[in-house]
Amino acid sequence: MAISIPPPQWDDPEASAPGVAVLAGGCFWCTEAVYLALEGVKKVVSGYSGGAQETAHYRVVCSGATGHAEAIEITFDPARLTYGRLLQVFFGVAHDPTQLNRQGSDVGTQYRSAVFAVNPAQLQMAKNYMAELNAAEVFRQPIVTELTMLETFYPAEDYHQDYARRNPEQPYICAVALPKVEKLQQTFPQFLRKE
Repeated sequence: MAISIPPPQWDDPEASAPGVAVLAGGCFWCTEAVYLALEGVKKVVSGYSGGAQETAHYRVVCSGATGHAEAIEITFDPARLTYGRLLQVFFGVAHDPTQLNRQGSDVGTQYRSAVFAVNPAQLQMAKNYMAELNAAEVFRQPIVTELTMLETFYPAEDYHQDYARRNPEQPYICAVALPKVEKLQQTFPQFLRKE
C-alpha cells in the first residue's frame, strides 16, 4: 500500500532555480529509473557524493568505507518541475527515508538516504519538509535522511548510466527498480512524462 505523502508546505523558487538536485536513496540504478520517468527532468546521472575523488569508483565505494553515497544528479526544468516535487517523489516513492545506512537488502553507508543541497535554499527546504513529514507522522519511524551541502558529485562509470532502461531483464532491476517505477505511476501519475 502506497503512503500518501503531501507536498512541502512551501516550495521555495530559489531551491528550484539552479535546475540541479543531488539525492541519494540506495542503489542509484533504482533512483535514476524513478526520476527519468518524471515530466521536466532533462537528465539523470548516477554517481557518488560524500567522499574524495580518488575513492569515487564503484568497487571501492561498495566497501562502504569511502564516505560516498550512491547518488544521482538530476538536471530539471524549473518551469515544469519544482524542487519540492523532486523531494515529494524522493520521500514518497524513490526510497524508504526511515532506513539508516541501508535500503532493503542493500546495507552500508553507501546506500544511505541523503540530500546533497546545491544551495542554502535547498538545504532549508529539505530540512523543513522532513520536519513537516515527521510532525504529520507520515512514516511509522522517523526520517533519518542526512542533510548536507554538496561538495562534489562524481559521475559513476559509464555502464551504470541509464542502467535500468538498458537492462530491464536484470533480476535486481526486476525486483527493486521496476516496482519503484510502478509505485511512481500509481502514486503520482500526474507527474509522469507525457511522451
